[in-house]
Amino acid sequence: MSQPNGAIYRLRLVSRNFWVACILELFERLAYFGVRAIVPLYLVQARADRGLGLDFREKGIIFSVWALLQCTVPMVSGALADRYGHRKSLGVAFAFAAAGYVSMAQCEAIATRLSPAGGIGPVFVVFLVAASLVAIGTAIFKPAVQGTIAHCTPGESSSLCWGVFYWIVNVGAAMAPMCAAVLRSDTAWSNVFYAAAIVTGVNFLFALVFFQESIALETRSRGCHRSPILRVVAASFHTILRDKRLLFFLACFSGFWLMFMQVWDLLPNFINEWVDTSGLAPFYGWIHSGWVQANGQVKPELIVNVNAISILLFVIPVSWAIAGFGKVRSMVLGMGLCVIGFVGCGTTPVGWLCCAMLFVFSVGEMICCPTFVAYIGLMAPPDNKALYMGYSNIPFAVGWALGSILGGTLYQEHASKVELARRYLVEKVGLAPGFVMNETKLSASDVLGFLSSRLATDQAGVTRILWESYDPWIVWGYLAAIGAIATAGMASFYVLVEKRNPVRVG
Repeated sequence: MSQPNGAIYRLRLVSRNFWVACILELFERLAYFGVRAIVPLYLVQARADRGLGLDFREKGIIFSVWALLQCTVPMVSGALADRYGHRKSLGVAFAFAAAGYVSMAQCEAIATRLSPAGGIGPVFVVFLVAASLVAIGTAIFKPAVQGTIAHCTPGESSSLCWGVFYWIVNVGAAMAPMCAAVLRSDTAWSNVFYAAAIVTGVNFLFALVFFQESIALETRSRGCHRSPILRVVAASFHTILRDKRLLFFLACFSGFWLMFMQVWDLLPNFINEWVDTSGLAPFYGWIHSGWVQANGQVKPELIVNVNAISILLFVIPVSWAIAGFGKVRSMVLGMGLCVIGFVGCGTTPVGWLCCAMLFVFSVGEMICCPTFVAYIGLMAPPDNKALYMGYSNIPFAVGWALGSILGGTLYQEHASKVELARRYLVEKVGLAPGFVMNETKLSASDVLGFLSSRLATDQAGVTRILWESYDPWIVWGYLAAIGAIATAGMASFYVLVEKRNPVRVG
């Protein structure tokens, strides 16, 4: 008699710890993405609007360090989670993250105590440290949870289970910007940071009560007290370096993540400065009045949130639809759609078109990303699930860190509205560079208003003139080209590696 093979039956085979891990990830994403939704805006917002007043290069440095820590620490924390237990790792992760969120909320106060004279420097350093704490917390959390999921997921159900996991965590990712947009009002940024710290504390209590260790005591204790941490790290590197298939796979993906992460790091700024979302404001305002800014534009984090909402609605049917398509082929398809959507949403000043292209990007993501994680899980040996999940962050480390520096530099030079307005005043209006570029004479918060008065037009007119004069969308073309090359690399991986020696399921 044949065994049932339906989706519901397969989900019933997974342990309770699978669902506990999903809930922990959901709330961790609620806190994390609430903060990530507003940080790109907060960092460059004028000091007069209670922002930090950094430029895009400084913002890029912060995100680059954030990326390196969040993506390289799992190479150690994944191995330690396998040896010492996932439950202990979760407690340490929550402590780091909560400290980071509180430090973000108190950034200016701490900077003032450290340097009473004030200035950008101390604020930059304090926020960099706070972001590093959050990054370390996330880096410890991720391998422990993903390793738990890998332990709880039968091979024949991996695509479905990872799809369900991806859907559940995107509930938190979708809710986070909605809540953050209301909490921050116009300039109350610290409310979001405090809320993230509270959610992290609740998550810690939930883990303490409900999470069960997923690794047998004899497995994780074998030799752990005799092996120093450096030896654990060395053994981890040795394990990964022997897996040439994994190295090839991760190398192909690095360029893709360089492009991919700029949707969250750079697109909110682009929308805030260049995209006219006033046509969408009646709809967003009907849902919640706090989602629309005083200038009639929709808050940028809610436009970017089209991504999470799309995944929330469609990731399970999409995961079902591609279940028999082949994991590497699915990744190539998803990466290609992401490149198309990325170019589209970053090259238009029209709000509804930006949303439509974000949806295309999101379809590519929901095809590509759960499959990427599932493929890593299938390649991993049974006793090294968290280790392999940790090393799956290598492409994130390379791509996100380089993308932050590159994206920040490109945006500062080619797309920052204030910088382009200064350039226009010199090149087109004929003002002296010393007057325009010296912020003591013409500050960043005043330069757009000054240009508006000189051109006898409103802010929308200034935006249109600068768009037509300097093509700020070109930044997205540069970044998308790298993503396209990475997609071609993954197609080569399929032809040269996967077709000849497919990974075994089970």
